[in-house]
Amino acid sequence: RGGSRAPPPPGADAETLAGPGRRFCRLVARREGRAPPTMYFLSGWPKRLLCPLEAHEPPLRIQADLQRTLFAVVSPSQLSIWYSRPSVLIVSYKELPKAALQFGHYDKAEWKPDSTMLAISTVNGYILFFNLLSSRDKYLYEPIYPKGSPHTKGTPHYKEEQCAPLLNLEKKHILDLQASITSLQSMLEDLLVATVDGLLHLIHWDGVINGRKAINLCTVPFSVDLHSSRGSFLGFEDVHIRDMEYCATLDGFAVVFNDGRVGFITPMSSGFTAEQLHGVWAQDVLDGTCVAVNNKYQLMAFGCVNGSVQVYTIDNTTGAMQLSHKLELTPKQYPDIWNKTGAVKLIKWSPDSCVVMVTWEYGGLSLWSVFGAQLICTLGGDFAYRSDGTKKDPLKISSMSWGSEGYHLWVIDAKSSGNVAPEKVCRNEAKQFSILQFQFIKSALTINPCISNQEQVLLQGEDRLYLNCGDAIQTQNPRSSTAHSEHKAIRERGPFSDGSLDSQGLSTLLGHRHWHVVQIHSTYLEINWPIRFSAIDKLGQNVAVVGKFGFAHYSLLSKKWKLFGNITQEQTMTVTGGLVWWNDFIVTACYNLSDRQEELRVYLRTANLDNAFAHITKVQAETLLLSVFRDIIILFRADCSICLYSIERKSDGPNPTASIQVLQEVSMSRYIPHPFLVVSVTLTSVRTETGISLKMPQQACEAESIMLNLAGQLIMVQRDRSGPQIREKDSSPNQRKLLPFCAPVVLAQSVENVWTTCRSNKQKRHLMEALWLSCGGSGMKVWLPLFPRDHRKPHSFLSRRIMLPFHINIYPLAVLFEDALVLGAVNDTVLYDCLYAHSSTTEHLEVLFPFCIVERTSQIYLHHILRQLLVKNLGEQALLLAHSCATLPYFPHVLELMLHEVLEEEATSREPIPDPLLPTVAKFITEFPLFLQTVVHCARKTEYALWNYLFAAVGNPKDLFEECLMTQDLDTAASYLIILQNMEVPAVSRQHATLLFNTALEQGKWDLCRHMIRFLKAIGSGESETPPPTPATQEPSSSGGFEFFRHRSISLSQSGDGIPAGKFNLQKTLSMPSGPSGKRWSKDSDCAENMYIDMMLWRHARRLLEEIRLKDLGCFAAQLGFELIGWLCKERTRAARVEDFVTALKKLHHDFLWPFPIIPVCSINSPLKNGKYRTVIGEQLLKSQSADSFLNMEIDAGGPGAPRSHSWLGTIGSSQREMDAASSHGPHMQEAFLSPLLNKGDECSIGSATDLTETSSIVDGDWTVVDENFSALSLTQSELEHISLELASKGPHKSQVQLRYLLHIFMEAGCLDWCVVIGLILRESSVINHVFSLLQSSEVDGELMQNIKTGLCAVDRWASVDCPGYKPFLTIIKPQLQKLSEIAEEQVQPEAFQPVNLSRVTEQASPRVEENRSSAGHSTSPQSDAGGSTMNRHEGDMAGLEEEDLLQEGSYDCTVS
Repeated sequence: RGGSRAPPPPGADAETLAGPGRRFCRLVARREGRAPPTMYFLSGWPKRLLCPLEAHEPPLRIQADLQRTLFAVVSPSQLSIWYSRPSVLIVSYKELPKAALQFGHYDKAEWKPDSTMLAISTVNGYILFFNLLSSRDKYLYEPIYPKGSPHTKGTPHYKEEQCAPLLNLEKKHILDLQASITSLQSMLEDLLVATVDGLLHLIHWDGVINGRKAINLCTVPFSVDLHSSRGSFLGFEDVHIRDMEYCATLDGFAVVFNDGRVGFITPMSSGFTAEQLHGVWAQDVLDGTCVAVNNKYQLMAFGCVNGSVQVYTIDNTTGAMQLSHKLELTPKQYPDIWNKTGAVKLIKWSPDSCVVMVTWEYGGLSLWSVFGAQLICTLGGDFAYRSDGTKKDPLKISSMSWGSEGYHLWVIDAKSSGNVAPEKVCRNEAKQFSILQFQFIKSALTINPCISNQEQVLLQGEDRLYLNCGDAIQTQNPRSSTAHSEHKAIRERGPFSDGSLDSQGLSTLLGHRHWHVVQIHSTYLEINWPIRFSAIDKLGQNVAVVGKFGFAHYSLLSKKWKLFGNITQEQTMTVTGGLVWWNDFIVTACYNLSDRQEELRVYLRTANLDNAFAHITKVQAETLLLSVFRDIIILFRADCSICLYSIERKSDGPNPTASIQVLQEVSMSRYIPHPFLVVSVTLTSVRTETGISLKMPQQACEAESIMLNLAGQLIMVQRDRSGPQIREKDSSPNQRKLLPFCAPVVLAQSVENVWTTCRSNKQKRHLMEALWLSCGGSGMKVWLPLFPRDHRKPHSFLSRRIMLPFHINIYPLAVLFEDALVLGAVNDTVLYDCLYAHSSTTEHLEVLFPFCIVERTSQIYLHHILRQLLVKNLGEQALLLAHSCATLPYFPHVLELMLHEVLEEEATSREPIPDPLLPTVAKFITEFPLFLQTVVHCARKTEYALWNYLFAAVGNPKDLFEECLMTQDLDTAASYLIILQNMEVPAVSRQHATLLFNTALEQGKWDLCRHMIRFLKAIGSGESETPPPTPATQEPSSSGGFEFFRHRSISLSQSGDGIPAGKFNLQKTLSMPSGPSGKRWSKDSDCAENMYIDMMLWRHARRLLEEIRLKDLGCFAAQLGFELIGWLCKERTRAARVEDFVTALKKLHHDFLWPFPIIPVCSINSPLKNGKYRTVIGEQLLKSQSADSFLNMEIDAGGPGAPRSHSWLGTIGSSQREMDAASSHGPHMQEAFLSPLLNKGDECSIGSATDLTETSSIVDGDWTVVDENFSALSLTQSELEHISLELASKGPHKSQVQLRYLLHIFMEAGCLDWCVVIGLILRESSVINHVFSLLQSSEVDGELMQNIKTGLCAVDRWASVDCPGYKPFLTIIKPQLQKLSEIAEEQVQPEAFQPVNLSRVTEQASPRVEENRSSAGHSTSPQSDAGGSTMNRHEGDMAGLEEEDLLQEGSYDCTVS
């Protein structure tokens, strides 16, 4: 088996192609001719089967027998018989030279239906009949097994299945018809032969011409339909049949005449004479070349000279020939070849009648689905071009035949069957001829349509299965990680659950492009090849396969196959009607060979595969189709009846079993002309009326109707509800009297596959109760239910359902109902021709053909349905459907696709559109919050010429821009700015850019700000034709906006004691960022545009200072490269002046999460030592506004060391708790950022130093680690108090670094009043002393000195009343202040400060602080949530990066080492 790269040595029969040791070169893949998705897939390279060297004649024709196990290969004077598996030559018959001269060379071949005889026609008008004699128990090739192998135990049947049988050919009869033979056709017991002289001969297989004489075609009447009383006759003498094929289900012949006309000849009665035959014309075809019929779908495919294939069917009522569809290449897909293919040469339907293969005179292969979807074509892409771009010669085919079950296509290449080169003949060199064997993988839907109500894609090859649920398997495997445990929970829910979670989940079904490949067990395969059916269970965890006999199943979880233990049981059952999973059971309809009885069997998956564990029900007639809906099995039988069975699980005994009972039988013989025509049968809950109009709504989910696909016609048979409805609550479904069925209704034509689901989902009723149809070349259709809104009474004129057609780019193999997705697969190709770049490239298959692989694919279809509903003025239904799917991750893409497609169609239309859809689509999209993004994304992916048409429908882009600003969607606004820049004058662009720039500054979107600066400069310098890219989504900076600071060489985190006495000698570049944005400020500041930008930046900086937002000012300067020092120098006496020291101090405490200072406990008699809390502290302290902080300080200091039920907790009186509650719920609660008792007045806080917003209580036990550490140490009370005070005196480390940085900036700029405020917060007297020393120098403005003195006096007054913790520090710097006052010429008049709101101060007094990261033993606490949320609540304009500061820096637990 296999192919060959060079002629093998004498005696070698074949050589395997591309063995495992082959060295692969770089993959080269051309993408322009990518094959469309399909249901049949090419796999790998074709094999090359080598003819023996003795054969000096090329093969001309190949013809398979009815079972497709034997292939007759005809050469000019030789007949060879090949076997299918293994693909080997069995026997050849060589004609004697003298007889060969008499007969002429062999031409056509036809098999007798039982494969015992062959008829060969010759060019001189002879028919040769050959007998094929079988030698019993003798084999040409036998497998040799090792000793002890299970195969040697005398397995019945195994030899003839696995080995090529020994056959003999014997010429039996010769018949001379005296005229060239144009067509041979086997018809039951007779052979029908057409000759050039216009006669039709009916011949017995024993070689005797029937007693009746040959029929002259001129005497057969032809008309346009069978109703015409008189038909015309063929009006000229030399008419004859060029090609014909018998159609059993239509009982007649499709014929092609030599003049190109085509028709259908049918016997009007049982006889076969000229008087009893009647012909029907196809009026539109005048250039026919060949014909092939499809018995299952009653189709006749006629090939034409122009390269197209016209597919006809017979009208049931008139008998006329009706055009069903055409198979033709389009100039859009194949612009350079579509009209240059030549005439159609061959047409062959696959064994399952699902696909048709077409070849042309000038070469090329194409595969089409039964109703015209193009699946494969070798005239484009890697089939037609080499990796260097040069064109290949297309493969010209002289004959082809499908192999068993459609897994192989046997092809004779015209090159090998053409004339042998004369120089080779002269030299007597033997050329080795070959047959090509293309290999296919196909969808399991083609042969087992019962799996169409599931959501997996299952493909079957001749020895393996391809599944798309590989991810699901890993999630179920107990040995794998538990990362996908949520999928497990989802998929283990009941089969009828309402939630949409019962579908497999997108990550499972769409996870990657690779397949889960299951190799079929070799023991089962070698006896039972070929695989006929395969099925997968609902969860995608188990698969079953059916071969010639028996079946086998495989678990994807255990990775094990189960085969029949008793081989005789396997070999005495043959599955006839398919196989299907029901929960843990396998249901199969089979024929028992030993009892000669049709049976319905149910096997348990977990038990051994044995008839002892099976539930067997006898069936009256042969089962052709089988399907399961919930707990009902539906059988379609050969007598055209449908039988419904209930199936129930019974758990008595060691193994659970299933019991089956007949529910109902329905005869369909009145409506079905031939049982073979039924493609699929399924039970559904689909009805013509919706559940609202039912008399009994609870019946909505029951089995309502039968769907039959009758030769492409979808027929619906639903229950008759016209009679009285009986409510039977308690009776089981098995005992309930089932309603009869109505007469059938035709729903659709040209249907290939049907999908419905037995699940229900109240949120997505449109999608779950719909019926999905695949209609080949016509695309897909959905039969959608229409629901009245808000359960109103439905309109009488509104139909209950609507059929909507739509086109998708893939061939559908499965439908994900809730996820609004279609799954498919696609053939991809890879070129390997560079392997042979330096050698003769004519013989190698790797050069002639690309390597074919199969990939998974999927497509969204929701936008097609929404658009169709809008076209039909069903906007309300479209809204209901869209809102039910709005949570899908790709829903924004759906809206964008719909808008884009309608825009492209209407804006590029050459004809005026009377009723444009774009305004309706625009109005529809405005119903969703994603409207603004959808419009701008669509516009930016569309060419500029269409923008005016788009915005005429959706609204002015200026209005949409302003709407984005109002909704704070700045990134979308930036996209609109690019639209405006192209559509409006520069002045308008600048105006809107300024608005956006200011808003971005306000919100701290620094990335967007940098883009806006560049954009504004581009407008000013006339570079507006190159707009800036739309910024990506703003990512919070992890360093709080001072990220450039970490790259500095200077360390600013040293304590204030190390600050030199002189002015800071920091370089000016300190406030410049280390990125490209800094370059913007270095030069061309004289440009007017830069001045305009500077003015906006200055205005923003001024606002930040006036609002005392120093942290934001630092971020702003760092991110945008703003020269802060220079600007502060100019604004020293204006914006950079501190107006109110107390407010500034409190605001900085708030912004930098810096705790207010507290009085050391030892300065008062410790209440914990004395045990008399209230008497020592006194009433006046509880009334003071610092009581909260003081209380908490006490608990911080003493709590961890004390037992949990310490009595002092009880001493906090109810009055204090009421006051706490009142203070935390006060009128200024929204500013209570540092509140130690956030909304929990009765809980006392204890936490780490930086855990400023934590509200956990000591009673809750949140700090057990701290408790254990403290209890493990024997520390005195005073030591604990000292440690607590140290921890409570500092803020987060990052805040400390930022404050010191700002201190340097302000000192450099000479803003000494701000230096004093920062010095107060840091409580470093050296900073204050340094400021005072600078103030004493003559160059400092006197007004500044007076402002500082006034401010410090105000702080002193405030500290006396509200924050006694500041008093010790103020006492330290008092001598300096007095000294300064003596120097001053004027006395500072004390200003009257307004008393500060009680609740605000109380909430801000919190002692939990940590000095430094390097404190002993940190462990992160769960602090961040409250901090982040509070900060966002109070500072809406604060950048998102500060939030991350909190997460990273805001919390440490402190333990004492």
